[in-house]
Amino acid sequence: MKKKPKSVKMWWNEIKQHRYIKSIIVFLTAVFLYVMMLGNVIPEQLDIHLSDTAEEDIRSPITIENRQATEQLQSEAVDNVEPNYVLKQNYAETQGGRVNDIFELVIQVKKDQTTSESDSEEDEEVDEEERLEESLNSVKDALSSGTSNQLSDETIITLLETSESQLVLAKEATSNTVFEVMSEQIEAGDLQEARDKVDGLINISTVSNRLRDAMVEVGQFAIIPNYVYDRDSTERLREEASENVEPVMIREGQLLVQQGDVINNEMYAQLKLVGLLDESLNFYPYIGLGLFVMIIMGMMLYFIQESNTTVKNNNSHFLMFILVFVIVTCLMKVTSYTELINIAGVGYVVPVAAGTMLLTLLLNTRIALFSSVLYAIVGTVLYSQDGASSFNVTYGFYLLVSSLAGALFLDTSNRITRLLKAGFLVACINVIAVLTLLFIKGLQHNWIEVGSHVASAAFSGIAAAILTIGLLPFFETGFSILSVSKLIELSNPNHPLLRKILTEAPGTYHHSVVVGNLAEAACERLGENGLLARVGAYYHDVGKTKRPHFFIENQLRQDNPHDKISPQLSTTIIISHPYDGADLLREYKMPKEIVDIAEQHHGTSLLKYFYHKANQDVEQPLPESQFRYPGPKPQNKVACIVAIADSVEAAVRSMSKPTPDKIEAMVNKIIKEKLEDGQFDESEITLRELNDIALSMLETLKGTFHQRIEYPDEMKKGGKEHDDTRGNHGRDEHTNK
Repeated sequence: MKKKPKSVKMWWNEIKQHRYIKSIIVFLTAVFLYVMMLGNVIPEQLDIHLSDTAEEDIRSPITIENRQATEQLQSEAVDNVEPNYVLKQNYAETQGGRVNDIFELVIQVKKDQTTSESDSEEDEEVDEEERLEESLNSVKDALSSGTSNQLSDETIITLLETSESQLVLAKEATSNTVFEVMSEQIEAGDLQEARDKVDGLINISTVSNRLRDAMVEVGQFAIIPNYVYDRDSTERLREEASENVEPVMIREGQLLVQQGDVINNEMYAQLKLVGLLDESLNFYPYIGLGLFVMIIMGMMLYFIQESNTTVKNNNSHFLMFILVFVIVTCLMKVTSYTELINIAGVGYVVPVAAGTMLLTLLLNTRIALFSSVLYAIVGTVLYSQDGASSFNVTYGFYLLVSSLAGALFLDTSNRITRLLKAGFLVACINVIAVLTLLFIKGLQHNWIEVGSHVASAAFSGIAAAILTIGLLPFFETGFSILSVSKLIELSNPNHPLLRKILTEAPGTYHHSVVVGNLAEAACERLGENGLLARVGAYYHDVGKTKRPHFFIENQLRQDNPHDKISPQLSTTIIISHPYDGADLLREYKMPKEIVDIAEQHHGTSLLKYFYHKANQDVEQPLPESQFRYPGPKPQNKVACIVAIADSVEAAVRSMSKPTPDKIEAMVNKIIKEKLEDGQFDESEITLRELNDIALSMLETLKGTFHQRIEYPDEMKKGGKEHDDTRGNHGRDEHTNK
């Protein structure tokens, strides 16, 4: 019937240390976080239609641009930009040049016609009308279609019939008139007025009226608008106007519809734009939440991997860390719903500091500080229950400050008074944080609302301390955590095992107390857990209670029973005490760390006294293995220190008239022998740390075995009687318990 619990325990130990158990825990934690925060990120879908009356205020859950409104403003801005016109001053010269070209063309045609006539071999006179018609066609062919169409045939014929000298005079006058008129600004609407000016400016008495009319027609033809539409600059101005229009944004938390409003087209379009009316399934929030959870778990795993804590290699501690995280997350989720009731600041009652206080006591402060950041990040999402945004930065700040206070104000002592004091300090910090959030917003609050916020924050700190006190024993028991409170409880002299040692082996009890003093001081010098070393030392020799009189410190003035039995039997009795003690400690369900110290404090050291005694009268020396402890060797620094302190105390106690020099030589000798014997090979202790241990123990021993004045009675008795009380193997006890 006793084998079943043992097999179940072995099965559970195998499960805890399985290589994939941490991955499974991480996966389940990620799923838990995803489910807890899912309701806070899924967009709310409203069953609302045009002309419905809004039953509550509706705010935008996101920040998004209203493109339709922005485009409308841009279109209005473009329409408001007037067309841009520019004065083309070079048009005057250009058009004057065109006038000159027309007259030069006529002069050239006249010359060509004259040359053609003189070179003709025919003696017959050419018909004047045919000649003129031919010249007219030549001019019109040479002119562009636009020019020839606008100049009448009468005007061209008049120019062709005019002498060259008159044409030169007409050209100059017409060109100057065109330049003069074109020098002024001429818009398209003022073109006719500008052309009418030509008739008044051409006033030459030396030309015929017919030629003057032709000059006026050519001049009016050359007048064109010189204040023209600039397409490029106008488009540029319109682009700048469009770009300068600020985008119309719907801000996160912006009030879209007020309670009692009738939904119109504009409101309906805005609600649809922000996704409140989108009936299709939007996968982006689900993907975003998954990435958010991945970031949190990635941060957690990276910190655990890089931090030098027990959470890295101990799956039980990792599970405990995750369990505290889950509990705090549940607390935040539950208290987040209190924001839905109409009590100002009630959400601040969340005792988030309980998580960091538990981790500070159960693991260490560094893990608790890191957890504060995780709680704040997760809380920003969990407390967005009644907000338009998916992240509530206000509560994130409060959760960060509160949880940091819980880790920083709690030292390694977890006495109830200290926990309550830490809770009071956390409450004070919470109140300051809440007042900071209220005042920094600049909002007007009445004293009732402020009082409600302050009361909630103060309650949070006190509740965190009470919750820590209530949950701590469950974690210590369930995960076999050797916390400070547990160690203090185990160090109580009224503990059944300590009373057993005191009553059945008083010499061993005194020896254990001194070993505890030595080990605690040495551990604190190295930065190790001094309280663990002290308590471990108290119980390290509990196995001697099985046969207390076989150990020198419990014999007083009795006969030494080892003198009546063989060295092999004595060895068996002596060697069994670490393992008898370990079994007894397990029977009392003592923490594993204490059991390990009891089992490892002799390692595989040799019982030199009985080994040499057994080999005195034999021809073939017996092997050392028969006189060595079976181990294991000390596995950590605390066990090493307790082992050294055990041997040092026994050796120094067996010395007659110990002096500082003798004590120092003995301590160095013991450490050197254990080092050479390989007793420290399986721990990570260094030579420098061994030197620090020796110095620490020397300081402690000087206070314990200080030199005393010898009184007359003591001088008469002498030191021999003092030595005889320890039996014939007392001096070898520092290596052979």
